[in-house]
Amino acid sequence: MTDAEWAVVRPLLPVPGWLRGRGGQPEAYCHRAILDAIRYLVDNGVKWRAMPAGFPPWDQVYAFFRRWRDHVLVREFHDRLRGRVRQKAGRDAEPTAGVIDSQSVKADAVVGADSRGFDGGKLINGRKRHVVVDTLGLLLGVMVTSADIGDRAAAKALLAQVADAHHRLELVWADGGYTGSLVEHCLATLALVLAIVRRSDDTRGFVVLPKRWIVERLFAHLMRTRRLVRDFERRTTSAEAMVYRSMTMIMTGRLARSHSARV
Repeated sequence: MTDAEWAVVRPLLPVPGWLRGRGGQPEAYCHRAILDAIRYLVDNGVKWRAMPAGFPPWDQVYAFFRRWRDHVLVREFHDRLRGRVRQKAGRDAEPTAGVIDSQSVKADAVVGADSRGFDGGKLINGRKRHVVVDTLGLLLGVMVTSADIGDRAAAKALLAQVADAHHRLELVWADGGYTGSLVEHCLATLALVLAIVRRSDDTRGFVVLPKRWIVERLFAHLMRTRRLVRDFERRTTSAEAMVYRSMTMIMTGRLARSHSARV
């Protein structure tokens, strides 16, 4: 991170337990160095054990990542950044509308048979990332499943999580793969309007569809991160944490640029 990015990130980091009088010991390494190491791994797609010598030892970095993953601190940090980005853009911190979609990616050999499957539509053997984003393209929720899980089945669980975390959410746009009973379920159970954006049968070639391009842009951002081009994680929770970490990199850069422009 640059100094400008660190100035943005530092006040938003979760406070360690030992600073709040909850026991434990201080970290052996500076949080900035550890976050830089994780950022390097996500951006360049290296193995944990291949961490360059200029960073803290790989096992210390992985222990930090695992602790943040298991205590949901990765998502907490990400959500704080998202709220700050939305406020900088003149929006309320909590969104009222979003877009849902999924992306199938190939899985590495380390991914077990219990969390991988074959997506017959995309002809991909691996995992599927189900995401909900706001109208700025910022992540509201992600769920990683085997690729053979249907979009509607995963969306029912994911939208429940997102609606519980974002009480102002009222409208979600989706493609034709989310039609059927899911629309009625969202309205009756979650008080959420699921609007289907359909592609016209008369349309030929590539056409930018209203609202749906927003989530496609997020997938494009993820595919620029080498660790996310393929799913290399043994656990789906690690795969979800990597998605959140990738988005924090994007939002940190955006906030730093806006801060520098203001200064």
